[in-house]
Amino acid sequence: MEYGISKKVNLTYEQAVEKATEELKKEGFGVLTTIDVRETIKKKLDKDFDKYIILGACNPPFAYEALMAEEQIGILMPCNVIVYERNGEVKVSGFNAGLISMISDNPKLTELSKVLTEKMKKVIDSI
Repeated sequence: MEYGISKKVNLTYEQAVEKATEELKKEGFGVLTTIDVRETIKKKLDKDFDKYIILGACNPPFAYEALMAEEQIGILMPCNVIVYERNGEVKVSGFNAGLISMISDNPKLTELSKVLTEKMKKVIDSI
């Protein structure tokens, strides 16, 4: 199983970041954190890197249900979405929540992971 749901997009990097944020909102996700990897690597290591951003997305109702089902699930939160540009191509990837069912035998988490996977697929497909 792949750990990301990915697609190449015909948008600029900046447009893809904006569109990803919009589509996440439509599916009930908020972006809690934004990590500009390129900027961080330049600042901390003085190295050049491609445009790359990590959007830490959270769907509060699902997060609450998951935490009620298993408190350790917070290790896998938030649902990250990445947007990056390499060799002139822009790609978007979102966390495949289906992985949760592979590492937990909790039936409630399996149920939630299926729904979250579908929501993330909608987000990525809509970009």
